[in-house]
Amino acid sequence: MATSDPVYLRVVEDIRRQINDGTLPPGAPIPSRAQLTRKYQVGETAARHALRVLVTEGLIIGRVGSGHYVRERPILMPLHRWRFPEHPTPFAADLQTQGRRVTWEWQIDSTEATPEIARRLRLPLSAKLTRTRYLYRGEGRPLQLAISYEPVEFAAHLDEERRGVMARMSAHGVRITEIRETVHTRVPRPAEADALQLPAGTHVLHVERTHWAGERPMETSDIVLPGDRFRVTYSMPVG
Repeated sequence: MATSDPVYLRVVEDIRRQINDGTLPPGAPIPSRAQLTRKYQVGETAARHALRVLVTEGLIIGRVGSGHYVRERPILMPLHRWRFPEHPTPFAADLQTQGRRVTWEWQIDSTEATPEIARRLRLPLSAKLTRTRYLYRGEGRPLQLAISYEPVEFAAHLDEERRGVMARMSAHGVRITEIRETVHTRVPRPAEADALQLPAGTHVLHVERTHWAGERPMETSDIVLPGDRFRVTYSMPVG
């Protein structure tokens, strides 16, 4: 936030408080810039800045020709990361058990390993890979993006049914022994925000997943999900 015009903070803090305590419920209209200037005795620049900050925080949304409104707060869906590891589409299988209709599409092409992907797969730089891009939708709404990388000798061909990683590796005599994941949040890239139809101020969950056969990484994926729609759940067996 800029500090050269701190008067806007008074507006932000008061509207944020009203949203958080329910005084302004989801869908409630936010005063216009002119109304904010009168109510809080601030200039139009401060009022405009306050609205911009509230949009960036994901608390309000703007509608062209209509003004700003308190954003609806979606119910977070559980995302179970240990279920259906052998299913061709674990994400879809998980959501389908929760009664959600999930569809997906994919596109396969060839690429070369970037420094990051080469590191993750322990391959030479520019090694030939097969890349698969996925887009998942729930009830027609985009829910997940994923990009998978694997050595060309293990990947599915364009003309065959897309099978899961473990099934493809097994067909080549390779047994997957471990799936490792790391999760972090970040600001979405413009293309991701467009593809996932993210409101302003929404971060994404980035899951980096790698399938291992012993000490050899066989496939690695970057999975991107809307941070305002999911809570990631893990199971940790003990004993």
